Amino acid sequence: MWTKLWIAVFLAPALPVGCGGQVHFQSTVAQPQPQEKPAPPTPLAEEKAELGDDQTWKPDWDKLIEDALPPDLLSPKVAKDVKAFCPRFNTLAVADKRAYWAYFFQALAGAEAGLRATADVRHTEPETAVVDRVSHRMVRSEGLLQLTFEDADRYGCDFDWAGDKTLAEHDPRKTILQPKNNLLCGVKILTNQLIDQGKPLLTPSSYWSTLRPGRPGYDTFLQQMTNAPPACGRTQHRRVSVGAASTAESETAANSVANPH
Repeated sequence: MWTKLWIAVFLAPALPVGCGGQVHFQSTVAQPQPQEKPAPPTPLAEEKAELGDDQTWKPDWDKLIEDALPPDLLSPKVAKDVKAFCPRFNTLAVADKRAYWAYFFQALAGAEAGLRATADVRHTEPETAVVDRVSHRMVRSEGLLQLTFEDADRYGCDFDWAGDKTLAEHDPRKTILQPKNNLLCGVKILTNQLIDQGKPLLTPSSYWSTLRPGRPGYDTFLQQMTNAPPACGRTQHRRVSVGAASTAESETAANSVANPH
């Protein structure tokens, strides 16, 4: 027994002795790395901050998105899709990957709705001027990511038409306009595009016209992506001018001016 005890004492690391002969233990356990980081502001968010415009991106929304990201959007499966905006994605820590996606959705919301949570627009183009199968009214795109009530059925989004139809058009209590519901629906839609359907991030068949090269709002989206997290590395897309309202389509811009609340 004494032999075993001597061996244990001999092999134990030397411990510093403080005043009074007390032994002070130094922890060698690695501290856990943070799993989430805040995303930087987009050019539009910076502009709104300078103007004192409170209809802008809220830092809490970063966490909403980062908490909702499925493992597939943090995996090598999407590295090729995001390479143009985040060349180092594959080598990033999980927290940096989450911050990238939070920034992406902020940029998308800037291009789609000018970062206005209660923005909405009724489209007149033949391909979009159709009847919403849930509301049974002409499709209206609403909220930060310009979504529709049909998305509740298509993607399992938390929109309640029965309750929302009793509220005013821009009432922030509407489920489709609540940032959490709108943004989490966007995560589901993007996951469906990239993972379930295996489509690229930028494609003519994307849910959002701002992710369709050559379509109205696409250049605005590219411009909003220019402040992507530094950890991503240098992006490959050129800078383009910001539109007056930083919205995806001229109708959205006009709607933002006509409906400031």
